[in-house]
Amino acid sequence: MLDLNADLGEGFGRWELTDDEAMLSVVTSANVACGFHAGDPSIMRRVCDLAARRGVRIGAQVSYRDLAGFGRRAMDVPADELADEIAYQIGALDVFARAAGATVAYVKPHGALYNRVVSDEQQAAAVVAGVRLAGAGLPVLGLPGSALLREAGRVGLGVVPEAFADRSYTAAGTLVPRGTPGAVLTDPDQVATRAVAFACEGRTTALDGSAVSVRARSLCLHGDTPGAVELAKRVRAALEGAGVHVAAFV
Repeated sequence: MLDLNADLGEGFGRWELTDDEAMLSVVTSANVACGFHAGDPSIMRRVCDLAARRGVRIGAQVSYRDLAGFGRRAMDVPADELADEIAYQIGALDVFARAAGATVAYVKPHGALYNRVVSDEQQAAAVVAGVRLAGAGLPVLGLPGSALLREAGRVGLGVVPEAFADRSYTAAGTLVPRGTPGAVLTDPDQVATRAVAFACEGRTTALDGSAVSVRARSLCLHGDTPGAVELAKRVRAALEGAGVHVAAFV
């Protein structure tokens, strides 16, 4: 069994980036932007309504406070402040999830924060503290072997290791930085093949050609990747064709 998650609700005001309705017809979990890197109250409510109607799990995609940089710029935020901001974002999204008849089911960091908590123990602990402050004991999505998942497991939160079908990996099992040529994958055949390898073999091929072990319970498809909807459809079809049961992890 494998969950398919996607980053959704990544617009602001009249500006739209992701085709939320189309993606919600494919994925099983929706990482909804909570206003710090993208998203506004109306977008959050709309995506929660759509997700609830389709039976898609709603997750809080928390971020550094960086609308101008789409949450992808490195920032140094004091641990106590970051914990408060994580709790704030979860609480904001939960209002709209509950109005739609659902709840926030998990938490996933976005962008620079996601990459930071792979190895930064203090920032990882701050994110976990924020999840606990929000009061729901929610599971956390993150990179396998990351400081974030270690800390979440240490305090008793559920941990969900994830893989990325449309991103390249380093030999160390981390994501290749977006500015590097080949970091983002858009060829449907390549992305679908990698998705099946994650699900059935627990591995992928790094950018340098080496084999990398990646054991994941959820597979991420970025909503802002060019051709995201068609990529998502191809991936789901390939997974189901390989005998993988696609379903939410919670």
